[in-house]
Amino acid sequence: MYCIGLISGTSVDGIDACLVDISGSGLDLKVDLLRGETYPYPDALRQEILALCAGTPVSPEAIAFLDDSIAKEFAQAAQQIQQSLPPADLIGSHGQTIFHRPPNPEKAFSLGYSWQLGRGEAIANLTGITTVSNFRAADIAAGGQGAPLVSKIDVCLLSHQDEHRCVQNLGGIGNVTYLPPRSQINWQEKICGWDTGPANVLVDLAVQKFTRGEKTYDQGGQWAAQGEPCQELVDQWLQEPFFQQHPPKSTGRELFGALYLDNCWIEAQRHDLNETDFLATLTEFTARSVVTEYQRFLPQLPDRLLLCGGGAHNLYLRERLQYHLGSNTKIQRTDDVGLNSDFKEAIAFAVLAYWRFQEQFPGNVPLVTGASQDCLLGNIHLVPVGS
Repeated sequence: MYCIGLISGTSVDGIDACLVDISGSGLDLKVDLLRGETYPYPDALRQEILALCAGTPVSPEAIAFLDDSIAKEFAQAAQQIQQSLPPADLIGSHGQTIFHRPPNPEKAFSLGYSWQLGRGEAIANLTGITTVSNFRAADIAAGGQGAPLVSKIDVCLLSHQDEHRCVQNLGGIGNVTYLPPRSQINWQEKICGWDTGPANVLVDLAVQKFTRGEKTYDQGGQWAAQGEPCQELVDQWLQEPFFQQHPPKSTGRELFGALYLDNCWIEAQRHDLNETDFLATLTEFTARSVVTEYQRFLPQLPDRLLLCGGGAHNLYLRERLQYHLGSNTKIQRTDDVGLNSDFKEAIAFAVLAYWRFQEQFPGNVPLVTGASQDCLLGNIHLVPVGS
């Protein structure tokens, strides 16, 4: 099948879209990327989304209009990505997350909640292509975090016969999948994964703050690389309760967002940090949070760390990860083993849609999300009659 994958992550940069050719069944898949593109949101729409994610009070009517606007942008991305290429049979759309609340075992009713805008039924209607969406709901209903959902794709496409591997996504929020060697007995029972904390989100917010919106990220980590990280501050930030919590766990802008950054900046002033040193410290926070999570919760450090997402291009972040992991771990991008790092998450939702529609194959990994069972992920929205 020719499948389109669509996602906009916690960085709210725009819509990552891909068209892939998928064949095979279950975990035995062949996935060929035909095209991947990022389609930026119109600036006004992006600001609306960011304001909503930051907790700005919004009327139900305004949310409905925003839902429509996001669905239209996603539909346009789906139409553009397949121009001059074979027409798609299926769309897998994650939508735009505006709120994510992990389950709270301390409360009597402890199910989590995750809300994505950009209705799949609207995308199907606008494109004339059957669409699968709302991927997180079934896992959450089974007691899971609803995240990360890419782990089964990591198992399918990136596990290795002999190597212990970690696949680390560095989007707005970071997440990891640990893949033990396939040669180990019962290797699939040893897979684990979780959200590791902030990846790009705090650095991006700081860059936007310091440049008054002229820049949205630290390209290649060049700005932060000129600074000196304050390890005392990083030690303090790593006391955040999220980092003490055992997996499965997930997080988002609800914790690591604009308010969190403001508090970090206030604390940085007490240490007389300038903007450059602050960015270096935030980048160090990301690197150390990832490695500290590995040291606490993995059975062993990986032989190979495969990076994906926008942060995979941050050379300073990669340098700090290598420093803290040591020379026994080789760091590469997923591109180096055949999977495009920029569009890996979009590819993942194309595959999840394929599994849901074509094979009725469970898409979650309960060992990762904490769900009580394997689940079929996503709601199928068929092409309207007459399309």
